[in-house]
Amino acid sequence: MAPRALTYKDAGVDIDAADAFVENIKPYVRKTERSEVLSSIGHYAGLFALNRDRFREPVLVSSTDGVGTKLKLALEWDLLDGLGQDLVAMSANDVLCLGAEPLFFLDYFATGKLEVPKATALVKGIAQACADIGCTLLGGETAEMPNIYRGGDFDLAGFLVGVVEKSEIIDGSKVKPGDRILGIASSGVHSNGFSLVRKIIARKKLSPDKKYPGLKKPLGESLLAPTELYVRLVQELKKDFDLRAIAHITGGGLPGNLPRVYPESCRAVLHGNSWPRPSLFQWLQKWGQLDDEEMLRVFNCGIGLTLIVPQNQVNGVLSSLKQKGREAWEIGEVLARRDGDPEFEIL
Repeated sequence: MAPRALTYKDAGVDIDAADAFVENIKPYVRKTERSEVLSSIGHYAGLFALNRDRFREPVLVSSTDGVGTKLKLALEWDLLDGLGQDLVAMSANDVLCLGAEPLFFLDYFATGKLEVPKATALVKGIAQACADIGCTLLGGETAEMPNIYRGGDFDLAGFLVGVVEKSEIIDGSKVKPGDRILGIASSGVHSNGFSLVRKIIARKKLSPDKKYPGLKKPLGESLLAPTELYVRLVQELKKDFDLRAIAHITGGGLPGNLPRVYPESCRAVLHGNSWPRPSLFQWLQKWGQLDDEEMLRVFNCGIGLTLIVPQNQVNGVLSSLKQKGREAWEIGEVLARRDGDPEFEIL
């Protein structure tokens, strides 16, 4: 007897599930659409007509990122709800550092087996984060790849395009000695350092359900809190203050990110006791027996975004942030850099 005919589903790819997934996400995606969107879901590519009436010299700003091995921990602990915001925030906060307004976002979701409810929840989170910052979820790709990913394992990548008026680009060139460095609180670990986090968890056999002293939520929820979205906040601050440089504190921590946004003629000096270390980072340091230098290089240690502003605007910016319910601190200053001076120092 001849073997029965094979189907794509036999090979591990379920076209019907993919079609159901697209139908599920349509209402969430439509809620993110800006007036500049010309295409509908399901075409080969997304169409976005830039509003030239708003800009004299528009400059497009782009970024791409993922959420790293935070995915693995979220899968192991079945806490996936914040990953959509993580994905959007990692790119949105990056383009924000150039002063750009997010326009549209694209996602790439690859998995070993497409589980429609799980995938729908992820895209719903992405769409909500996009809506929160006025960014269109313009398109995406879902790839079911058996034997590349095992079972329900998956990976996420995001791509964001923003726009800024050429004369309003924030590139750090205006930073000068005497300026002050402000730190805005993070929501937690954000999306960096999770390979080390997972190593600590494995070594200490930590439970996601246990609530440790100083943590407002159980460990799992505390570690997997989504990355903060700073877009709306900075857009408001830009209207009233001279933001000379913005640094998103991602991989490399404060020492690896602050020097990216000021001239080589300058150096940053931070005061280590100028902001409180959240309990979560204190626990990670204790459990991992990490020294202070390693903590600062791997984690944001409670500072998710930094602003460099003129000294005479410090109080105004901090007051505005407080009114908006955001924790922030003056954490350092910019000094002239002479031969032999380090570009970054924390005292």
